[in-house]
Amino acid sequence: MTTSGRAPVMMQIGKLAERTGVSIHTLRHYDEVGLLRPSGRSEGGFRLYTEEDLQRFLVIRRMKPLGFSLEEMRQVLEVVDALDGAGEAEREELRSRLDGFIEAARERRAKVLAQVAMADEFIGLLEERRSG
Repeated sequence: MTTSGRAPVMMQIGKLAERTGVSIHTLRHYDEVGLLRPSGRSEGGFRLYTEEDLQRFLVIRRMKPLGFSLEEMRQVLEVVDALDGAGEAEREELRSRLDGFIEAARERRAKVLAQVAMADEFIGLLEERRSG
């Protein structure tokens, strides 16, 4: 139930795939490896997802270009999920782990930016050759 007392709106896997631009196969895989579990199942056994599940998927998708492995993604999500219900002592340990993931993401982002800069240089070289 949501805080308004209404049941969350559920969408089938095909709708989630359509909204996110990924394949149903990818969503099934994320379910199988435990990254993105559906919030429910229909009477016919179809996976059902909520808007909250969609938001969780968007976090996963943002980690992918940075080269996080499935295990690393799982660890990040576990820390983020645990923060909500943690006591103060546990929160400090979780924040410390989160700091490690933040630093790793920053380092990976820097590598991606360097690759983009190299790609831009390459395109520039090709354009020069075409013009010359």
